[in-house]
Amino acid sequence: MTEDELNEIEHRLNQTTPGPWKAYIEDRDHESGSSFIMTGPENRRGEDIELYGATIADYDFIANARQDIPRLLKAIRELKSK
Repeated sequence: MTEDELNEIEHRLNQTTPGPWKAYIEDRDHESGSSFIMTGPENRRGEDIELYGATIADYDFIANARQDIPRLLKAIRELKSK
């Protein structure tokens, strides 16, 4: 993967709502309402993200991607610098 490709991924990441993101699944994480992804730190929450047709695994994957992608970019760059 080239540095340009990594930069493109990082640019898309930087355009998203600030993290962390956390999936809240109805009947797993709360009792009523719909499933959603909570964005931002608890003291500065962003808009909730609601998905239509998503599975629980989809919610968990999308929410965790906001934290996982920066870690993956960092690891890739560290490996490439060796």
